[in-house]
Amino acid sequence: MSPAIFLFVCLIVLLLISVPVGFALIISSVLTILLTEIDLPFNLITQVLLTANDSFPLMAIPFFILAGDIMGKGGISTRLFKVANAFVGHFTGGFAIATILTAMFFAAISGSGPATVAAIGSIMIPEMVKKGYDKPFATALVAAAGTIGIVIPPSIPMVIYGVTANVSIGDMFLAGIVPGILMGAGLIIWAVLYAKKHKFGKSSKKNWKERLQAINEGKWALLMPVVILGGIYGSIFTPTEAAVVAVIYGFILSMFVYREMNIKDFFKVTISSSLTTGTIMIIVAAAAIFGRILTLEQIPNQIAQVVTSISDNPLVFLLIINILFLLIGTFMETIAAIIIMTPILFPLAMGLGIDPIHFGIIMIVNLSLGFITPPLGLNLYVASGVSNLKIDQIVRKIIPAFITLIIVLLIITYVPWLSLMFLK
Repeated sequence: MSPAIFLFVCLIVLLLISVPVGFALIISSVLTILLTEIDLPFNLITQVLLTANDSFPLMAIPFFILAGDIMGKGGISTRLFKVANAFVGHFTGGFAIATILTAMFFAAISGSGPATVAAIGSIMIPEMVKKGYDKPFATALVAAAGTIGIVIPPSIPMVIYGVTANVSIGDMFLAGIVPGILMGAGLIIWAVLYAKKHKFGKSSKKNWKERLQAINEGKWALLMPVVILGGIYGSIFTPTEAAVVAVIYGFILSMFVYREMNIKDFFKVTISSSLTTGTIMIIVAAAAIFGRILTLEQIPNQIAQVVTSISDNPLVFLLIINILFLLIGTFMETIAAIIIMTPILFPLAMGLGIDPIHFGIIMIVNLSLGFITPPLGLNLYVASGVSNLKIDQIVRKIIPAFITLIIVLLIITYVPWLSLMFLK
């Protein structure tokens, strides 16, 4: 058995028996080095584990995670919802629309899909049920809206892709704005049609005095994306420094302005975000080892030959990539998929004349759908934990949202201008 086949067999077996992704990648790599004839020194593992995370851009990850956790605890999501609901609550499906808009705003703060689901779901699912929405739909809506969390900037997977593909993280952030908005628009259409079919009630229309009051209460939360993204594109600070600014801004807002977080809460949030960061960094390092073995075995070249033997048409290639990533997203964690698959597919995409930023957006939008597809489907599990519903109840309701997002994905794939319009 070739080392590459042995490597993938080990990984699949370990994932099937529920070994955490990071450890599955490390164990399969170690076994491949020890038990096959691959020409790779064992001490390379320790070197790669250390150097994989030794990157200034990757320092943004723990700070964006901490910022998202602080803002989830500090009452920011509640104020964002009040602003959205003041403007759209009186429409059919207004509460659902406001929930999606809130998720989009929170995505522009946290950079994480599951964090968006946890922060929005704990508040919005009970409120939607009170308004007459059925609980499975409310839960599915929040889980689907959470996919936008890694597309609208800032985005942790975009940081990983930028480092792996050696492209501008700032450009990736800019390119994610319109695709994220399109995803939100697609989900809003689905929510409105569902609300009309089931005749859900509307909120009373707010007058401008009430709307301005909601804006005033939420103004500091609304300004946060402007501070983060404006600072990056105004060349005031780098994406990594922006993550630190987000933490400080969120801390001040939650502790001293809204006063919904105390020191005890802050320590709990810090511990939680540290555990999440540790998990991600293990995956980053482990995926680097896994990728090194794939490169040594010339797997990228072999896959390139297989794909080009099917067709060298860029449009066909993009369709194949979409199918491939949709499948990968069902069983592989997003960050691991980016680190492993980018070195394999990136050179082929460049050879076919596909823009590297556009290719990255296609990859990330694809993998965002993995958050709502079993068996991995992390958003489903987070939403299930918040709503106390079984996964299968949520999956049945989320299928129309998944189909909607597939349509949006195809539009993003074949209309590159939507991703690249803000780039020079």
